[in-house]
Amino acid sequence: MQYTAAKQDNYQLVDHDQVMDDTRYILRVRDMPIEDKPREKMAKYGPSALNMAELVAVLWGVGTRKEDVLEMARRALKEYGERAILYETDPLRLAETLMIPQNKAHQLIAGLELGRRFFEKRGDTPVFVRTARQAYHYLNDMGSLKKEHLRGLYLNSRYQLVHDEVISVGSLTANIVHPREVFQPAIERGAAAVIIAHNHPSGDLEPTAADQEVTSQLQAGGVILGIEMLDHLIITRDGYKSLLERTVK
Repeated sequence: MQYTAAKQDNYQLVDHDQVMDDTRYILRVRDMPIEDKPREKMAKYGPSALNMAELVAVLWGVGTRKEDVLEMARRALKEYGERAILYETDPLRLAETLMIPQNKAHQLIAGLELGRRFFEKRGDTPVFVRTARQAYHYLNDMGSLKKEHLRGLYLNSRYQLVHDEVISVGSLTANIVHPREVFQPAIERGAAAVIIAHNHPSGDLEPTAADQEVTSQLQAGGVILGIEMLDHLIITRDGYKSLLERTVK
Protein backbone atom coordinates (compact mmCIF):
# COMPACT_ATOMS: atom_id res chain seq x y z
CA MET A 1 0.00 0.00 0.00
CA GLN A 2 1.24 3.44 -0.90
CA TYR A 3 0.54 6.84 0.55
CA THR A 4 2.41 10.09 0.53
CA ALA A 5 2.67 11.26 4.10
CA ALA A 6 5.22 9.70 6.45
CA LYS A 7 2.82 10.26 9.31
CA GLN A 8 -0.93 10.72 9.38
CA ASP A 9 -1.55 14.24 10.60
CA ASN A 10 -5.06 15.50 11.08
CA TYR A 11 -6.87 17.60 8.53
CA GLN A 12 -7.43 21.16 9.62
CA LEU A 13 -10.38 23.33 8.68
CA VAL A 14 -9.51 26.90 7.73
CA ASP A 15 -11.85 29.84 8.21
CA HIS A 16 -12.72 31.35 4.81
CA ASP A 17 -15.61 33.52 5.95
CA GLN A 18 -13.84 36.60 4.61
CA VAL A 19 -15.71 37.11 1.60
CA MET A 20 -15.18 -1.99 -16.76
CA ASP A 21 -14.29 -8.41 -22.04
CA ASP A 22 -14.72 -12.06 -21.32
CA THR A 23 -17.24 -14.70 -22.50
CA ARG A 24 -18.91 -16.81 -19.86
CA TYR A 25 -22.17 -18.60 -19.12
CA ILE A 26 -24.53 -16.64 -16.90
CA LEU A 27 -26.82 -18.69 -14.68
CA ARG A 28 -30.18 -16.92 -14.85
CA VAL A 29 -32.62 -16.87 -11.95
CA ARG A 30 -35.13 -19.02 -13.85
CA ASP A 31 -32.46 -21.73 -14.25
CA MET A 32 -31.54 -21.82 -10.57
CA PRO A 33 -32.77 -24.48 -8.16
CA ILE A 34 -35.88 -23.21 -6.38
CA GLU A 35 -34.10 -22.94 -3.03
CA ASP A 36 -31.38 -20.70 -4.53
CA LYS A 37 -33.67 -18.13 -6.10
CA PRO A 38 -33.50 -14.81 -4.18
CA ARG A 39 -37.18 -14.55 -3.19
CA GLU A 40 -37.51 -18.20 -2.24
CA LYS A 41 -34.22 -18.00 -0.34
CA MET A 42 -35.48 -14.97 1.59
CA ALA A 43 -38.76 -16.71 2.42
CA LYS A 44 -36.93 -19.75 3.79
CA TYR A 45 -33.91 -18.22 5.51
CA GLY A 46 -34.72 -14.55 5.98
CA PRO A 47 -33.15 -11.42 4.42
CA SER A 48 -29.87 -11.76 6.32
CA ALA A 49 -29.03 -14.86 4.24
CA LEU A 50 -29.03 -12.86 1.00
CA ASN A 51 -26.04 -11.01 -0.39
CA MET A 52 -26.32 -7.44 -1.68
CA ALA A 53 -27.01 -8.41 -5.29
CA GLU A 54 -29.73 -10.85 -4.24
CA LEU A 55 -31.42 -8.17 -2.15
CA VAL A 56 -31.37 -5.76 -5.09
CA ALA A 57 -32.78 -8.51 -7.32
CA VAL A 58 -35.68 -9.04 -4.90
CA LEU A 59 -36.33 -5.30 -4.92
CA TRP A 60 -36.32 -5.15 -8.73
CA GLY A 61 -38.32 -8.34 -9.21
CA VAL A 62 -37.55 -8.82 -12.90
CA GLY A 63 -34.76 -7.85 -15.25
CA THR A 64 -34.88 -6.77 -18.88
CA ARG A 65 -34.95 -8.65 -22.18
CA LYS A 66 -31.19 -8.25 -22.43
CA GLU A 67 -30.22 -8.87 -18.81
CA ASP A 68 -31.41 -11.19 -16.06
CA VAL A 69 -32.37 -9.41 -12.85
CA LEU A 70 -29.61 -10.99 -10.74
CA GLU A 71 -26.99 -10.36 -13.43
CA MET A 72 -28.10 -6.72 -13.64
CA ALA A 73 -27.97 -6.34 -9.85
CA ARG A 74 -24.44 -7.77 -9.67
CA ARG A 75 -23.26 -5.49 -12.47
CA ALA A 76 -24.81 -2.40 -10.90
CA LEU A 77 -23.10 -2.99 -7.56
CA LYS A 78 -19.77 -3.82 -9.18
CA GLU A 79 -19.67 -0.88 -11.61
CA TYR A 80 -21.02 1.77 -9.22
CA GLY A 81 -19.57 0.45 -5.98
CA GLU A 82 -21.69 -0.68 -3.04
CA ARG A 83 -20.83 2.27 -0.84
CA ALA A 84 -21.28 4.82 -3.61
CA ILE A 85 -24.67 3.46 -4.63
CA LEU A 86 -25.80 3.60 -1.01
CA TYR A 87 -25.58 7.39 -1.04
CA GLU A 88 -26.81 8.02 -4.59
CA THR A 89 -29.94 10.18 -4.75
CA ASP A 90 -30.29 10.93 -8.47
CA PRO A 91 -32.14 8.09 -10.27
CA LEU A 92 -31.61 9.61 -13.71
CA ARG A 93 -27.84 9.72 -13.23
CA LEU A 94 -27.88 6.16 -11.89
CA ALA A 95 -29.90 4.93 -14.86
CA GLU A 96 -27.66 6.69 -17.37
CA THR A 97 -24.41 5.56 -15.78
CA LEU A 98 -25.42 1.91 -15.40
CA MET A 99 -27.55 1.78 -18.56
CA ILE A 100 -30.56 0.39 -16.69
CA PRO A 101 -34.25 1.34 -17.07
CA GLN A 102 -35.24 4.48 -15.19
CA ASN A 103 -37.94 2.62 -13.25
CA LYS A 104 -35.24 0.27 -11.88
CA ALA A 105 -33.14 3.24 -10.81
CA HIS A 106 -36.15 4.86 -9.11
CA GLN A 107 -36.96 1.62 -7.28
CA LEU A 108 -33.41 1.25 -6.00
CA ILE A 109 -33.10 4.89 -4.91
CA ALA A 110 -36.43 4.67 -3.07
CA GLY A 111 -35.42 1.46 -1.31
CA LEU A 112 -32.08 2.92 -0.26
CA GLU A 113 -33.74 6.11 0.97
CA LEU A 114 -36.05 4.08 3.20
CA GLY A 115 -33.04 2.30 4.65
CA ARG A 116 -31.18 5.56 5.22
CA ARG A 117 -34.12 7.10 7.06
CA PHE A 118 -34.56 4.14 9.39
CA PHE A 119 -30.80 4.02 9.92
CA GLU A 120 -30.69 7.71 10.87
CA LYS A 121 -33.50 7.23 13.39
CA ARG A 122 -31.47 4.54 15.14
CA GLY A 123 -28.75 7.07 15.92
CA ASP A 124 -25.83 4.84 14.93
CA THR A 125 -22.23 5.90 15.49
CA PRO A 126 -21.27 8.70 13.08
CA VAL A 127 -18.29 8.45 10.72
CA PHE A 128 -15.45 10.90 11.35
CA VAL A 129 -12.75 11.64 8.77
CA ARG A 130 -9.69 13.52 10.00
CA THR A 131 -6.82 12.06 7.94
CA ALA A 132 -6.07 10.96 4.40
CA ARG A 133 -5.75 7.38 5.60
CA GLN A 134 -9.22 7.48 7.19
CA ALA A 135 -10.64 8.88 3.96
CA TYR A 136 -8.92 6.12 1.98
CA HIS A 137 -10.19 3.38 4.30
CA TYR A 138 -13.72 4.67 3.76
CA LEU A 139 -13.30 4.94 -0.03
CA ASN A 140 -11.01 2.00 -0.81
CA ASP A 141 -13.76 0.10 -2.62
CA MET A 142 -13.20 2.59 -5.47
CA GLY A 143 -9.91 0.88 -6.26
CA SER A 144 -11.63 -2.07 -7.96
CA LEU A 145 -13.95 -0.01 -10.18
CA LYS A 146 -13.47 -0.38 -13.95
CA LYS A 147 -14.56 3.19 -14.73
CA GLU A 148 -13.21 6.40 -13.29
CA HIS A 149 -15.47 7.78 -10.55
CA LEU A 150 -15.25 11.12 -8.77
CA ARG A 151 -16.60 10.96 -5.20
CA GLY A 152 -17.15 13.66 -2.65
CA LEU A 153 -17.15 13.25 1.13
CA TYR A 154 -18.90 16.15 2.85
CA LEU A 155 -18.06 16.91 6.46
CA ASN A 156 -19.43 19.22 9.13
CA SER A 157 -17.24 21.39 11.34
CA ARG A 158 -16.61 18.40 13.65
CA TYR A 159 -15.20 16.31 10.74
CA GLN A 160 -18.32 14.13 10.80
CA LEU A 161 -19.47 12.69 7.47
CA VAL A 162 -22.83 14.19 6.53
CA HIS A 163 -22.99 13.09 2.88
CA ASP A 164 -21.22 10.89 0.32
CA GLU A 165 -21.90 11.45 -3.37
CA VAL A 166 -20.77 10.16 -6.75
CA ILE A 167 -20.15 13.46 -8.53
CA SER A 168 -19.28 12.11 -11.96
CA VAL A 169 -18.33 8.96 -13.84
CA GLY A 170 -15.81 9.16 -16.68
CA SER A 171 -12.42 10.69 -17.37
CA LEU A 172 -11.59 13.48 -14.96
CA THR A 173 -11.02 16.81 -16.70
CA ALA A 174 -11.51 20.40 -15.64
CA ASN A 175 -13.97 20.76 -18.51
CA ILE A 176 -16.46 18.29 -17.03
CA VAL A 177 -15.83 18.77 -13.30
CA HIS A 178 -17.33 22.13 -12.46
CA PRO A 179 -17.03 23.54 -8.92
CA ARG A 180 -20.81 23.87 -8.67
CA GLU A 181 -21.19 20.08 -9.06
CA VAL A 182 -18.75 19.51 -6.23
CA PHE A 183 -19.89 22.21 -3.84
CA GLN A 184 -23.67 22.15 -4.41
CA PRO A 185 -24.16 19.12 -2.10
CA ALA A 186 -22.07 20.92 0.54
CA ILE A 187 -24.29 23.99 0.35
CA GLU A 188 -27.48 21.91 0.47
CA ARG A 189 -26.32 20.03 3.58
CA GLY A 190 -24.49 22.82 5.36
CA ALA A 191 -21.13 21.06 5.09
CA ALA A 192 -18.02 22.91 6.21
CA ALA A 193 -15.53 20.86 4.19
CA VAL A 194 -15.20 18.41 1.33
CA ILE A 195 -12.75 15.66 0.42
CA ILE A 196 -12.81 14.53 -3.19
CA ALA A 197 -11.39 11.29 -4.52
CA HIS A 198 -11.18 9.54 -7.85
CA ASN A 199 -9.84 6.19 -8.96
CA HIS A 200 -7.27 5.33 -11.60
CA PRO A 201 -8.37 1.99 -13.14
CA SER A 202 -4.91 1.78 -14.73
CA GLY A 203 -3.37 1.35 -11.28
CA ASP A 204 -1.07 4.37 -11.70
CA LEU A 205 -1.06 6.55 -8.58
CA GLU A 206 0.68 9.51 -10.17
CA PRO A 207 -1.61 12.54 -10.72
CA THR A 208 -2.14 13.70 -14.29
CA ALA A 209 -2.08 17.31 -15.45
CA ALA A 210 -5.90 17.19 -15.48
CA ASP A 211 -5.91 15.96 -11.85
CA GLN A 212 -3.77 18.92 -10.83
CA GLU A 213 -5.91 21.39 -12.79
CA VAL A 214 -9.14 20.12 -11.25
CA THR A 215 -7.60 20.32 -7.77
CA SER A 216 -6.50 23.93 -8.23
CA GLN A 217 -9.86 24.91 -9.66
CA LEU A 218 -11.78 23.36 -6.77
CA GLN A 219 -9.48 24.84 -4.14
CA ALA A 220 -10.14 28.30 -5.53
CA GLY A 221 -13.88 27.65 -5.60
CA GLY A 222 -13.84 26.48 -1.99
CA VAL A 223 -12.09 29.64 -0.83
CA ILE A 224 -14.78 31.80 -2.46
CA LEU A 225 -17.61 29.75 -0.97
CA GLY A 226 -16.04 29.37 2.47
CA ILE A 227 -16.07 25.58 2.18
CA GLU A 228 -12.72 23.97 2.91
CA MET A 229 -11.40 21.49 0.36
CA LEU A 230 -9.41 19.26 2.66
CA ASP A 231 -7.96 16.79 0.19
CA HIS A 232 -8.01 15.16 -3.23
CA LEU A 233 -7.14 11.46 -3.22
CA ILE A 234 -6.17 9.21 -6.11
CA ILE A 235 -7.17 5.62 -5.35
CA THR A 236 -6.09 2.38 -7.00
CA ARG A 237 -6.45 -1.29 -6.10
CA ASP A 238 -3.08 -1.16 -4.31
CA GLY A 239 -3.18 2.15 -2.46
CA TYR A 240 -3.77 5.86 -2.58
CA LYS A 241 -2.06 9.20 -2.99
CA SER A 242 -2.96 12.60 -1.56
CA LEU A 243 -2.65 15.63 -3.83
CA LEU A 244 -2.94 18.02 -0.89
CA GLU A 245 -0.42 17.16 1.82
CA ARG A 246 -1.79 19.47 4.47
CA THR A 247 -0.45 18.86 7.93
CA VAL A 248 -1.09 20.27 11.36
CA LYS A 249 1.91 21.09 13.52
